[in-house]
Amino acid sequence: MSKPVVRARDLVVGYGGSPVCAPVTFTLAPGRAVALVGANGSGKSTVLRAVIGLLEPAGGLLEVLGAPVDDRSAEFRARVASVLDDDAYFPALTVSEHLYLTARGHGVRDADDVVAGLLDEFGLAGHARSLPVALSSGQRRRLLLAAGFVRPRSLLVLDEPEQRLDRAMRDRLARRLLDEKEAGGAVLLATHDPDLVLAVADRGVHVADDATRVLSASDAAAVISRENP
Repeated sequence: MSKPVVRARDLVVGYGGSPVCAPVTFTLAPGRAVALVGANGSGKSTVLRAVIGLLEPAGGLLEVLGAPVDDRSAEFRARVASVLDDDAYFPALTVSEHLYLTARGHGVRDADDVVAGLLDEFGLAGHARSLPVALSSGQRRRLLLAAGFVRPRSLLVLDEPEQRLDRAMRDRLARRLLDEKEAGGAVLLATHDPDLVLAVADRGVHVADDATRVLSASDAAAVISRENP
């Protein structure tokens, strides 16, 4: 059996010594997707920040790729890709330059062809020469998602990837994530989209103040509908 890509046991996350949610326990295997669900402010994004090394765990166990999280490690940086709800783009580079630099920086072969394919897939081909400031909020979101897919990875971490995407693009994202799993990649996402959970997730983790629970995908989708009407 493959080793887990992410293993969290009684993981405590928070700021200044104050936990933002109950301890979290889950595992994520290659070729699988886990969706973190819960109300706004429940701590989903904080858990993701710990997984990618932006926040030191306050307690419990957290391993990514079989080792404690170390975002300074070359292997970690090479195998973990993330798209948070940030404007983490290069403001002085065009859309195509941003993607090409990311691809080449991670040793992607045939970077030109890979970038061209992602520009078309994410509806950005007509904006390839535009600077991010000239894009709409939704277009910038698509740029960040394309940047996550343009590089090699074993783990893809996404924070509300559906934000600012129309229905057609959400469906395209779901197909992309299914392809990710089929290729053996692991996906960890926080989302408020029940349809995305049902389409992609193998399990859900309900993040809350009192207790966290591992759920089926259908139960996780129901939590979203109930807590985020």
